[in-house]
This record gives sequence, structure tokens and C-alpha cells, in this order.
Amino acid sequence: MAKGVTSLVTQFVNRLLRPLFVIVALGGAIAPSVAASPVAKAVQDLLAVFSPSLTGDYVAGVQALRDLNTTEAASFFQSAARSNWDDPVLVERAFVALAADGQIEAAAATAQRLLELGVPNELALLVVGTVALQHQRYGDTETILAAVTQDSFTAITGSILRAWAFIGDQKPAKADALLEELSKTGLADFLVFHRALMAEATGDTKKAIELAGQAYVAEPFVARIVEVLARLLANQDQYEDAQVVIDAFLAQGLTHPVITSVQEAVANKQHPGTFTTSAQVGAAEMYHGIGVALARDGNTELALVFLRLAVYLDPQGDVISLALGQLLDESGQHEMANAIYDGVPVGSVMKPTAVVRIAQNLDALGDRPEALRRLSNIVATSPDDLDAVSVLGDMLRYDEQYDQAIAAYDKALVLTGGDRPADWRFYYVRGIANERAKHWPAAEADFLKALELNPDQPAVLNYLGYSWIDQDMHLDDALAMIEKAVAATPQDGYVVDSLGWAYYKLGRDQEAVTTLEQAVQLLPNDAEINDHLGDAYLKIGRKLEARFQWNIATAMDTIGVVKARVAPKLAAAQQAIDAAKADVSTPADAGAVTEPAPAAEPSAP
Repeated sequence: MAKGVTSLVTQFVNRLLRPLFVIVALGGAIAPSVAASPVAKAVQDLLAVFSPSLTGDYVAGVQALRDLNTTEAASFFQSAARSNWDDPVLVERAFVALAADGQIEAAAATAQRLLELGVPNELALLVVGTVALQHQRYGDTETILAAVTQDSFTAITGSILRAWAFIGDQKPAKADALLEELSKTGLADFLVFHRALMAEATGDTKKAIELAGQAYVAEPFVARIVEVLARLLANQDQYEDAQVVIDAFLAQGLTHPVITSVQEAVANKQHPGTFTTSAQVGAAEMYHGIGVALARDGNTELALVFLRLAVYLDPQGDVISLALGQLLDESGQHEMANAIYDGVPVGSVMKPTAVVRIAQNLDALGDRPEALRRLSNIVATSPDDLDAVSVLGDMLRYDEQYDQAIAAYDKALVLTGGDRPADWRFYYVRGIANERAKHWPAAEADFLKALELNPDQPAVLNYLGYSWIDQDMHLDDALAMIEKAVAATPQDGYVVDSLGWAYYKLGRDQEAVTTLEQAVQLLPNDAEINDHLGDAYLKIGRKLEARFQWNIATAMDTIGVVKARVAPKLAAAQQAIDAAKADVSTPADAGAVTEPAPAAEPSAP
């Protein structure tokens, strides 16, 4: 949910999420600034009296949760908590890990124990209240969450959940009054979308369209908002208005399976159906939106808890399931993510995306042949699946099957038309494949087309500029491109390396050394960049340092391309050393090597 770079949801998260709450609720390392807090002291005192096995379970649980290996974390923390059911620290760890693992009912029971111990914990109240809401015990949810009174992140979340309980309990006036009060705290823009969903859930379609329209004006390219507004309009037979909303989304080069599904219904003048079919679905969407924002903000553990709560409330919400799987993917938990993707029903509009994600995870797990087989089958059976075609092209490129990758990108551009702003990426990656396949004229044309569609794209500016520099072509234009790319991404070591190499090729030797030293600082383990710095050192006479960088390049190269390039340079250096030792009448110059003719590959995309 993005408005520019920062969405309204992210603003909400950043403003209200308290760092201390995250540390306490998620069992992370205790920061020095809060080390003297009562909770931190309790943890330290507790660890001091733990038995070795209990300490082992606790420490292992903390690490497992940090890695999002939630099944192990839940097991370790449960084992520790069973040893001392009256210890609030252990009980707290156990309920958080259970929630992160999706064992929501067990998490709620454990959270209830924490509350019985007299420990105030807003996340525990949220989990217990969520279970009550799922079981349609709306009055219990209202009572439980009434205890959340502090002005904090979880208090706001709890208040929205309580409002959904009022909706489920057929008390829309109370829900509206509660959100109206929350709006006074500066959250009106964030809450308007949820107010639209609540209006839809209570049958007030006119109000729902008005509020969803306000949300759309604020964030017109968020798929969920576009979907809800288009559904509302089409369900009222306002098909042309719904199509306008969808067309504006598609015109940005954006795609989403759900939008495609709604578009098909609109085109056929059919009602796409209600989005907010229950209070549970509405509350799930709250957890979904905030969970995605938390993940984007780096609070992965709490994001995982929220997304698990969302799936618990709306098990058929396949968009939410894929968001959960993506979070696990990004944390390296590919097998857990694949289990979620496997659970998406065959008839779901999100199933093709889930199958593509499974193939990507198989590749990440080391089985690229199987990943390619599955992707090829998807493309064969669903040739219009742009996501599958695109991912297949990328994976073929990674596998150095460049001609096959080019063919896949050709298909993708046929599907898109090739003139959308977002199509720059297909020209860019096809350009890479063409360049690696030694089809330079085609590669150059692709890069130029990508820049025509997106003139300021730093990746394209860098790749084309580097390629020109490396071939001694258009040197002034190439340098300007790379300088522009560096200005946009000054912390990208590959782009900074390109600038240093441009200076090297242009004979601006000292600037080359300074810039390449910066690149090495950004990416110290990159073989290519270390090789470039070695060449630059040699050019200004720093021969021993040149040999040192080439040795690093050799040690860091896992493929062999750079190693083969560096070998004759090191051999020449060694010959110079040996010759100097043999000629005792001549002072030894261990670094006297002849300058090589560099043959660098473009930096990896």
C-alpha cells in the first residue's frame, strides 16, 4: 500500500510503533538504551537462575524466532514455559512464537495465562480478542479490547479490531463513533479505507463508495483499494466508472491477478461480488495492511504475527496468504513459504502466482532444473501468464541460457505491448541477455528503449554506460550516464565501480583509484571490483597494492572468470620478483609488472 515511497499505513506504523514494545514482544536482543528497564532486568535475572536445559531452550528459541523459524521457536519456548508456567517472561515468549507460527488458538490460551499472571501486554490482548472475534464472541472482543487504553501502536490496532467487533455485533454506530474518535489523532487518512469496508459490511453502499473514493484519491495505485472501489461500483451497475478506475491502474504498467479478475467481471457487466463479507474479513484486511507495512519497515517478527492473525481470520484470503509466504521467502524460510503456496486452492486467481513462487523457491533451495521444468509447464499451459513468462526468462538468464531467456522476454513484450512505462524492465533484462550472448547491437537497442521508457533508471544507465566504456564507445555520454546513476544510488557498489572504471578508461587515474576504493568499501568481497582497483593501482605505480588486490580478487572469485583474467597479472608480478632476486646487482622491484589489457565484464545486474 504505497503513496510514493511511504504509504499511509507505513506512516501509521512509524508514528505509533514503540521500539521498546517490539523488543519486549518479540524477544529480540535488548538494546543498551533499554537495558535498565524492568522487563530487561527481569530477563537478565531469569537467565541467571535458569537450568542449563532451560537456558538452552530459551536462547535457541530467541535465535529461531529471529530467523523466522517459527516452528522451532514455538517448540523451544513452549518447552521452556512448561518448566515454569508461572514465569511471565517464558510465557510471553511462548505465546508470541505460537502466534508467529500460526498456532493462534494455542497462542491465545498462552496469552491468557500471561494476562492471568497480571502482566500488562497489549499484543496478548490483541491475540485473545482476535480469537473471540473469529468465534463471533463479539461482546467478549469488545470487553477484552476495552482494556487497551494507552496511546500506542497496539492500542490503535486494538481499537480498530474493537470497531470490527461492533460491526459483527450489529452496532455500526458504536464502530463509527470509535473510529471518529481515532481520526482526531491524525489517523483519518489511514482509517478511511477501513471505514469504507465497514460501510460495505453493514450494507451502506453509498457511504462505502464515497469513503472508498476518498481512499482511492489518496492512493490510486494500491491494488487493494482499486479492487474494493471497482467492486463497489460494479456491484451497483456503475461499470464504466469501475473500468475507469481499473484502466488508471493498468496504465501505470501495474498488474495484479485480483484486478484482472474484477476487470473480466466488469467487461462482462457482471457483479464481481462483495469484498467485505464479514467482520472477520474486514479485521483480517486490517492485519494484512499493517503487517505488510511492518515488514516493509523491517519489523519482520511482528509483521509475521499480524499476517498470521489475518490468515486465521480469513483462511480463504489468498492475497494475504501470498503476502505471508513472501515474508517467509524474504527471510529464507522457503520450505515454510512453499507449504503456504501449496495450500492456495486450484481455483483461486492467486494460484498461478503461488505456483510461480514455488518454482522460485525450488531454485533458491538449489533445484534449478525442477524450477525451470515447472515454470516451462506453467508457460506452456498458460501462455498469457505474464508473471510466469517473466520469471522463466529471469531464471533462464541466471542459468546462462541466454537465447532461451531472450525468447521468453520476447513473449513478455508481446503480452504487454512493449510501450508501457513499466516495460522498461523487459527491455533491460533482454538487453542483459543479448549482451551476455554477444548480440551487442540488439543489447544496445534494448537498453536505449528501456531508457526511452524510463530515462532516469539507474540500473539501465549504469549497464549501458559501463558497456560503452568497456568497449571504448561514446565515452563522454557513457560517463554522464554513470555519473547520473551514481547520483541516484550512491551506496550501490556496482554503480560506483562503473564510475571508477570509466575514469580508468578515460585516463583520469587518480579519480579512478579514489572511486574504486569507495566501491571496494561498499562491496569488499566482489572479485570484479577488487580486480579493477588492482589495475588502477598499477597504473599509478602502486604495484604492491595492485598485487594485493588481485590476490583478493582471485580468492573471492567463485566462478573463475576473474581468476582467469587475474592469473597472468599475478604471474607477471611473480616473474618480476624472481628476476629481481636473480639479478643481485639490481635493486629488486617486486612490483615491476607490465600493465595488462583489461577485459572486464559488465557489473552483474
